[in-house]
Amino acid sequence: MPELPEVETTRRGITPHVQGRRVREVIVRERRLRWPITDDLITGLTGARIEAVARRAKYLLLRTAHGTALLHLGMSGSLRVLPAATPPGKHDHLDLVLDSGHCLRLSDPRRFGAALWCTGDVQQHALLRDLGPEPLGADLDADYLCARAHGRKLPVKAFIMDASVVVGVGNIYASESLFLAGIHPQRAVGRISRKRMETLVCCIKQVLTDSIAAGGTTLRDFVGGDGRPGYFAQELRVYGRAGEPCPSCGTPIRQIITGQRSTYYCPHCQR
Repeated sequence: MPELPEVETTRRGITPHVQGRRVREVIVRERRLRWPITDDLITGLTGARIEAVARRAKYLLLRTAHGTALLHLGMSGSLRVLPAATPPGKHDHLDLVLDSGHCLRLSDPRRFGAALWCTGDVQQHALLRDLGPEPLGADLDADYLCARAHGRKLPVKAFIMDASVVVGVGNIYASESLFLAGIHPQRAVGRISRKRMETLVCCIKQVLTDSIAAGGTTLRDFVGGDGRPGYFAQELRVYGRAGEPCPSCGTPIRQIITGQRSTYYCPHCQR
């Protein structure tokens, strides 16, 4: 599933080709995504100039003067900038044909993605208004996490993956961040000291920043907006490495299931 670094990689990849361009035509080949594509998206975007390409959590926001398109890549989706005449493939469901002669094409084999239209304050959209802070912003700090964690027995991995606490720390990045911070993924979040929470915040920011710089993690169907896959998977320290030696101490990495998700950690380095 494309996570925050992959979505941010996509945003950076498509922005130079999309921002400032006018949408000449909206071509919908398949309306049945996670939520059906509605006529107001087609009407709202047709003829509109895309003034900015932003991101909130894993949603890409195409801002125009009269509304915002919210795009989500689902579990296997991708956005590509292609010559508008490029023949569509089986899973190419939506094209925004631009005045440059190119199109922004949404491909989604599983159809768990979304393309929605919002005419009001997009930050108050039902899908966005209850989300936690962005992990790379100043709002995520140790004081904030300690306040949210106070008295709670929830495992720390589930806590930092909760989008109402902080957005964008998906399964891979949670495992990697906790390893760097030396914190066991099943430790009760309310029992983590402020000092260790400060370390965790720094590690979350480091892992996500490194992943974005590397172009996002290569996972299954994901490709960036420029068609190139990410390469952060080559740098994963614990995720997917069960039985392999810990890069710090050599102890075999363990795999457990936490909250129905695979979790990887070093039993020696993480307490």
